[in-house]
Amino acid sequence: MINPHIHIEGLTKSYGNEKALKALSVDIAKGELFGFIGPDGAGKTTLFRLLATLLLPDSGSAEVLGYDTVSGYKEIRKQIGYMPGKFSLYQDLSVEENLNFFAGIHGTTLQENYHLVQDIYQHIEPFKNRRAGKLSGGMKQKLALSCALIHQPKVLLLDEPTTGVDAVSRQEFWEMLKNLKEKGITVVVSTPYMDEAALCDRVALMQKGSVLKINTPQQITAEFGHALFSIRSDTMFKLLGDLLQLENTHAAFRFGDTIHFTSHNKEETSQSIANNLIAQGHHNVVVEPVLPTIEDCFILLMKMENNA
Repeated sequence: MINPHIHIEGLTKSYGNEKALKALSVDIAKGELFGFIGPDGAGKTTLFRLLATLLLPDSGSAEVLGYDTVSGYKEIRKQIGYMPGKFSLYQDLSVEENLNFFAGIHGTTLQENYHLVQDIYQHIEPFKNRRAGKLSGGMKQKLALSCALIHQPKVLLLDEPTTGVDAVSRQEFWEMLKNLKEKGITVVVSTPYMDEAALCDRVALMQKGSVLKINTPQQITAEFGHALFSIRSDTMFKLLGDLLQLENTHAAFRFGDTIHFTSHNKEETSQSIANNLIAQGHHNVVVEPVLPTIEDCFILLMKMENNA
């Protein structure tokens, strides 16, 4: 990748004996909507704090807009917008007061840069005199994003921005991110929600401080590499154990109210799986071939990593 907006090489960070990041390397292109996807404890927040120059790495390096996050932190802070996972604006200030404050820090005003946040701010402008602490989750999210954008950053770092937000607000938020990307802003977002991965240009699947895979969501699912079956029976509590005992089982894991299953046997069919389960005493067995999702890919990669 030529001249990436973010270049991360061998980045490592520990807290005591706990390694939060393990020699992580990623390049993110200008204007890309890039997602770091993983559960709590994957190292996403540590990574974002390092990129935002709030932490120092133990080893390795990171560059944002060509500046090293250690030696060039002053320049980076001028040119990025950072939205931490926890709402961190001033709860006792109004919506408008928060925006004016953050605009002032960067030597501008809300009036001067209103066009930058208009698409987002117009959703909460009717409540501009309400204290930030009294806003709903979705409105807090829009205010935080407006404050992160008010100084016209080139890179946006959004750490789990939709956690705890209702489904409608989540959808609205991702529409806003797509619009920002179209304006040329590099958007880097972290999320534990696997369904949000499909909304990114590329994603890095993270687990325990390491990247399991980096690619487009479409390519990740295309490389799943196994026929996938969704299975139910009238004795779900013993279904997973029985599937794991089958001779050709490659992987079996809970997926919503079903079990997702892959086999080493490339000739495996829905009927052959059902026959095996019926022979083990299961009734009302339903086996259906399904297409893999990002979540399926993540679980399979995680199991492979754990077994390595």
